Amino acid sequence: MPPMAAVDAVQSYVSELPALRARRLAHGEWGITVPGDELDGEPLDVGLRVADGLLRAQAVALHEAGDLDPWMLLWWNRQTRMVRFGCTRSRDLWVHADLPAACVDEPAVDRLLGLLVEAVVALRGHAGQARAASS
Repeated sequence: MPPMAAVDAVQSYVSELPALRARRLAHGEWGITVPGDELDGEPLDVGLRVADGLLRAQAVALHEAGDLDPWMLLWWNRQTRMVRFGCTRSRDLWVHADLPAACVDEPAVDRLLGLLVEAVVALRGHAGQARAASS
């Protein structure tokens, strides 16, 4: 069972999002969609879950990014705070972020999501530059 204080903090934060579409999926789980026009690109679907003592946020930043070197993400991971990048076998590039549930309050949720979106924007920007350079 997720810690109630963390669940309550996330629920309070998600329920007050004005420009984003948010939904509660289950107890301790939410989905947030950031519209593409706010990111100068495609929409971003973020999953949030409180479980195992952590608040975890994750989102697919790019689908099938076979033209990017996923090993570059390992280098980026050494420079990030609370967020990290991952790559699936199909070359989908993900951004993950974790925070101990005991540290979760509304400002911490906002910071975590801000860092996640910042990482997605940086990755998409890098991909755009790399594709423009190869054209």
